[in-house]
Amino acid sequence: MFTGIIEETGTVKEISGGSGYTRLRISAVKILEDTLVGDSINTNGVCLTVVSMDSDSFSVDVMPETVQRTTINKFQPGSRVNLERALRVSDRLGGHIVTGHIDGTGTIDRRWNEGNAIWFKVRADREILQLVVRKGSVAMDGISLTVATVDHHTFSVSIIPHTADVTTLSSLKPGDRVNIECDIVGKYIEKLISKENQGGAINKDLLDQFGF
Repeated sequence: MFTGIIEETGTVKEISGGSGYTRLRISAVKILEDTLVGDSINTNGVCLTVVSMDSDSFSVDVMPETVQRTTINKFQPGSRVNLERALRVSDRLGGHIVTGHIDGTGTIDRRWNEGNAIWFKVRADREILQLVVRKGSVAMDGISLTVATVDHHTFSVSIIPHTADVTTLSSLKPGDRVNIECDIVGKYIEKLISKENQGGAINKDLLDQFGF
């Protein structure tokens, strides 16, 4: 479990692999301080397991399904990535609950500045947008962000200069793809009231009945 508050950005140093898997070696500093083999690292929003490490980098194996469904298939040596270690029970939850399980990808449709804010409009599939709500939370490339607007085709978010400085968002431009994880709470609610569960104990009529 993660919070979506990025600790540092790392750099993809090497991409290798074998039959049916991809291995990434990523340079980092802060992330390595108390990391052990077997720990989880949120890498551009994707929860990956450390399989080896040295003094200035760690390596992870990525399954074909993950490569196909995320922007990892666009990584190249030199690509910058957002990194976050798993949440400790004693940590402050500065963002929101992030699992590192990507729901899909979106495409930057537009980018513009307003005062000290940088705005992004992101185009995404209906399956993602139905779980995105105005003033709710969404993780984009692993970063916890607040949704400003949402319609049938896009949602928009804005970031402050600090977020631009310490993450990879400052380099995004129209046409770039990003990993998206919707709020886990919203996903459970959507599952409970979906048509396939209408015969169960919890459904929309029941929630309406009690004022939800």
